[in-house]
Amino acid sequence: MQRYCNERIKDLARGYGYDGIIAGTRKTTPGFRLVEKYGMIVGGIDPHRHDLSSMIMLKDNHIWSHGSITAAIKQARSVGGFSLLLDVEVGSEAEAEEAIDAGADIIMLDNIEGSELVSVARRLKEKWGDKRKFLLETSGNITEGNLQERAINEIDILSTSVVHQSVQHIDFSLKIQRPK
Repeated sequence: MQRYCNERIKDLARGYGYDGIIAGTRKTTPGFRLVEKYGMIVGGIDPHRHDLSSMIMLKDNHIWSHGSITAAIKQARSVGGFSLLLDVEVGSEAEAEEAIDAGADIIMLDNIEGSELVSVARRLKEKWGDKRKFLLETSGNITEGNLQERAINEIDILSTSVVHQSVQHIDFSLKIQRPK
């Protein structure tokens, strides 16, 4: 089942012409992470992060607690060092620009969809592409129904939990036949 769901999402995205990274998310079933991450790998999906220590991810709470994206990135770099990638969740083009300027490795355009996603991604790549090295990621509420509008080549990483959280599990039992 896991492999089927992964391949379906991957095949749909490739069919739309998307050639970037298709990734799962860290949001796995408690106690089942290893199996779900393995299913992603077997199905051709990048597992994104294996756990919280695999990459530094700054979300809204981290940013708010430091006062700005720039301050949060500076603090994260001071404790994470040079070896961990830094992924920053942003909700607008202005926040994305601040994150790029402050040195984030990955800019997660969270819940930015449709024509806004296309235009924001294009402007960021045009403005910053020659000045800074970064990847753009789209995430949040990605389904088979809206995959086509999110699977654009201005986006480097398409991350979704649909490849593991929407998998239907098989319900079966093993019965021992009683001798007659």
